[in-house]
Amino acid sequence: MAYQFVRVEREGPITVVTMNRPEVYNALHKPAHMEMEQVFDAFDADPDQWVCVLTGAGDKSFSAGNDLKYTAAGGERGWGRTGFGGITQRFESTKPYIAAVNGFAMGGGFEVALACDLIVAAENATFALPEPSVGLAAMAGGLLRLPRVIGEKQAMGMILTGRRVTPQEGKQLGFVNEIAPAGQALQAAKALALKICELSPMSIRASKQAVVKSLQTPSVEQAFKEQESWSAVQAMFKSADLVEGPKAFAEKRKPVWKGR
Repeated sequence: MAYQFVRVEREGPITVVTMNRPEVYNALHKPAHMEMEQVFDAFDADPDQWVCVLTGAGDKSFSAGNDLKYTAAGGERGWGRTGFGGITQRFESTKPYIAAVNGFAMGGGFEVALACDLIVAAENATFALPEPSVGLAAMAGGLLRLPRVIGEKQAMGMILTGRRVTPQEGKQLGFVNEIAPAGQALQAAKALALKICELSPMSIRASKQAVVKSLQTPSVEQAFKEQESWSAVQAMFKSADLVEGPKAFAEKRKPVWKGR
C-alpha cells in the first residue's frame, strides 16, 4: 500500500517506518497520524514481522511533534484510536518498537519516541517537551511516561522548563539506550533489531508483555499469580518456538524461529 506521509520498508523480519514530512521537520498532522496507525496495525498483525524501527526522513529531525502551522491554518486536529503518531496509545502491542532518533525529537516527537520500547539516538539528537511555550501540554503521553522512566523530580525539571536535553544526558537519565554517531542512528537501530531477531519472537513478545503488565500490577506477588494468564505468555507456551529452542540447544545448532 502506498502512503503519502510515511515510508515503509521490510528487511526480513524487520519493518522500518520513516515519518516522511522533512519539509516540516517530520511534524505530524491528522492525515499522518492516520497513516501511521494503519502502518503499525499492519505490522502488529503480520506474524512474519518481528521488530519495528521508527525514524524520521532526513538528518535534521526525528519529528518536531505536532504540526502547529497546519493546525493554525484550520487543519483538522486529533488522531486515531492508537494516539499521536499511531503509537502513543498502542497499549496492547507485544512486538518491540525501536526509535532511531536523528536530530530533533520535540514535543509529540519525543512522546512518540518514549512510546517505543528502545531509543537509539544520534549524537546530534535533541529531546524536549516544550509544549508550555506555545500554550499547550504534552498530553500525548509525555507527562505520563517520562516520570515513569526517569523519576518524578528529573521529569519535572524537563517538563516545567521545557529545556532541551542531549543524548548523553538522556542516557544518564535513562530514556536513551544507545548513542550513535551523527547520521548513523538508523543503522545502529537496525543492528539492535537484528540482535532481537536472533531470539525467539514468541519469547520476546511474552517478555515485553510481562514487563508492561507487571508495572501496572500493584505487587510482584500479584504479578506472579497473573503472569501465566497473559496472552503473549500463553502464546509462547503453545508455540513451535518453545519446542525448537531446547531442540536446537541439544543439537548444538542455531534455532530456526517461526514466531508462531
